[in-house]
Amino acid sequence: MDNETLKDYYDCYSCLDAKFKEVGGYEFYQDIFPDNENAGEEYTDYSHPNAVYLFRDENRAPSKRRLTRRIMLNDTWEQDYMNNVECNPMTLCSGLTYRKWSNTLENAQRMNALIFDLDGVGYNELMSLFLRFGGEPQELRRLPMPTYLVLSGMGLHVYYVFDRPIDLFPNIKTQLKSLKYDLTFRMWDYGGTSKVKAIQYQSINQGFRMVGSINNKHGNQIRAFRTGDRVSLDYVNAYAHPENRVDVNKPLRPSRMTREEAREAYPEWYERVIVNGDKKKKKTWDIAGKVHGDDPYALYHWWMNQVDKIQGGHRYFFMMCMAIYAYKCDVPKSVLKKDLDWAFDKLQNVKHDNTLSKSDVRSALEAYDRGYFNYTIEDIELLTDVRINRNKRNMRGRERHMRVVSAVRDALYPDGEWRNKSGRPIERGTVMDWRRSHPDGRKIDCQRDTGLSKPTVLKWWDCPDCEEITLQVIKQPSEE
Repeated sequence: MDNETLKDYYDCYSCLDAKFKEVGGYEFYQDIFPDNENAGEEYTDYSHPNAVYLFRDENRAPSKRRLTRRIMLNDTWEQDYMNNVECNPMTLCSGLTYRKWSNTLENAQRMNALIFDLDGVGYNELMSLFLRFGGEPQELRRLPMPTYLVLSGMGLHVYYVFDRPIDLFPNIKTQLKSLKYDLTFRMWDYGGTSKVKAIQYQSINQGFRMVGSINNKHGNQIRAFRTGDRVSLDYVNAYAHPENRVDVNKPLRPSRMTREEAREAYPEWYERVIVNGDKKKKKTWDIAGKVHGDDPYALYHWWMNQVDKIQGGHRYFFMMCMAIYAYKCDVPKSVLKKDLDWAFDKLQNVKHDNTLSKSDVRSALEAYDRGYFNYTIEDIELLTDVRINRNKRNMRGRERHMRVVSAVRDALYPDGEWRNKSGRPIERGTVMDWRRSHPDGRKIDCQRDTGLSKPTVLKWWDCPDCEEITLQVIKQPSEE
């Protein structure tokens, strides 16, 4: 550890030690995770998710010294802490609890604590933080008062321990990530609360060095101080912009469709779930079977092409949605990693006060996960500020929709005037057919789907017949 960092560590320790009570690691995690299972218990209803921590096991062979994963059990925690965590040079634990054994974001079930990492903190930066903790949320740079401050070796870990754990429904995970990004930007003030210019944004699933362990880079101990009470989600929410707050009253968006409407709108789902009784979550989209051309990743590639529309503040979420589209379209993870590097380079050209870092790429890659499969178009639009056009079918399945538009066409042209009687489809008819199937579609999509040239699509796009038929289709009653 360099002299300046060492001085910052002890200056902050002296300040915190004079004002607050230091808390040992055993008590610290017992306070954050009071509802872990006991050894031998197994709740099959997931009512008791457990904290999971990782540590370096010095008893393993040097070539196999990867971190060991362990569940934090109530009745064995004191002994486990002394054996596995205390003075260990490498330990990690997040603020989440998990079902099963793995600490993946898919298995994350509740958030007990929201944690922030703030590097480059000395005495002056610590004093600046305390001037900002508490007070009215609408005041500039104000922050909620944390439950704990932890000396991490090069800065602080800021812990907000919730009075009631937050259930991590899929879209709640995204809302919490938006909340964390919002407060990270507010907390990390270069020249004010940190000596480090580049803001470090992190996942809600990020693991942090555990209290009582040793920072393996610098050799000093991780120490915790109780600075405030447990917090409510409403209290933390108040310090974020309204669009980045978490609404736990809407963890899911239940469909209001009747079963009959669902059968018409989603025939494949109806066949798989209702008829065949297969209720397992679908893992990928059958993109290859639904798009024109021979690109099985067409939708994913379409999203990549939206990179030029991304503005400052949405760069990270564009990469996150790249990972979501990749998972939905069954794009190999190795391909996604290369494409994220490409997107990272492109997004460097977008002007913003914050620096986009490689850690953002790694964090975005976490969305390549089954837990994000059910993201809606509305979710993606909100995160990225990119408008996504819909194909208007009025809740009809594709087959039924095509029957409706064909009936409209035949009513308008009973003698088949729209068709080339010689047998070779004329270009106008091709454009008209495509527009009937895609009332909200764009010219570039028509060009890509039909293989026609750009001048040809432009020539026939605004012909009166096309407009008339499109309007007729949109005006059809819903069932209609």
